[in-house]
Amino acid sequence: MKNEIIHTLTNNFETHSNQTQEGIEFWLARDLQHLLGYSKWDNFTGVISKAKTACEISGENIEDHFADVGKMVSIGSGTQKEIPDIMLTRYACYLIAQNGDPRKETIAFAQRYFAIQTRKAEVIEQKILEYERVQARNKLKATEKELSQVIFEQTGGNQNFALIRSKGDAALFNKTTQQMKIKWGLASTKPLADHMPTILLKAKDFATEITIFNAKEHKMKTENQISNEHIINNKSVRSTLISRGIIPENLLPEEDINKIERKLASDEKKALKNPDKLNEKE
Repeated sequence: MKNEIIHTLTNNFETHSNQTQEGIEFWLARDLQHLLGYSKWDNFTGVISKAKTACEISGENIEDHFADVGKMVSIGSGTQKEIPDIMLTRYACYLIAQNGDPRKETIAFAQRYFAIQTRKAEVIEQKILEYERVQARNKLKATEKELSQVIFEQTGGNQNFALIRSKGDAALFNKTTQQMKIKWGLASTKPLADHMPTILLKAKDFATEITIFNAKEHKMKTENQISNEHIINNKSVRSTLISRGIIPENLLPEEDINKIERKLASDEKKALKNPDKLNEKE
């Protein structure tokens, strides 16, 4: 497809988009009919019907994406009449394009166009999950630092903090820290938590928070007391996870958190320089 055609069709689709008062983007089916090259409404409603079926099969509520409305049109001599129309979300437009005649150049374009927009939504979702994981990792670092401080203040030293943390890992995973590193294919010097999925980062953080609370509440004076407390809390968290069908040691490792953090920082800089571009590759 030639670049000038792509630009023309892109402008056509964008200029026909509307927004509700709540800021939800939508297209009117009568407009989309002509944008996709359908001369007869009856023929186009057949495509819409297939799209609704696809919407239902995907588990979405049809009414959330296809809203029936009326549209006033002129029939001459200053007279108007109301004809049926449909408000379509971007997802509805995507489904209509997927169920249209692929021999039509406009349909072929629309299939790519709305697929790209859907992909952008997926990129946003992925970035949100990555931010959440980075935040969970940083929270765990802060909580473990606080536990180290509590141990120092209440016992007079924290030389064995790494050992206490390792015992917590063993209680959570039912495997030693080193065994988990081998299972996940990590270097022995690499922090295990840097490759944990978000659910495990939050689980470890919760267990550590309980240890801090009880160490202060019960004025624990020895590292052995705090260590035993930490083991008990990690075992309790493990039991809760398993009761919900989550076995910590069977979860797959995630990408290095430091790499994710650098990528997010880089993407943020690019977004500031190019506010109209979500992703340089898009």
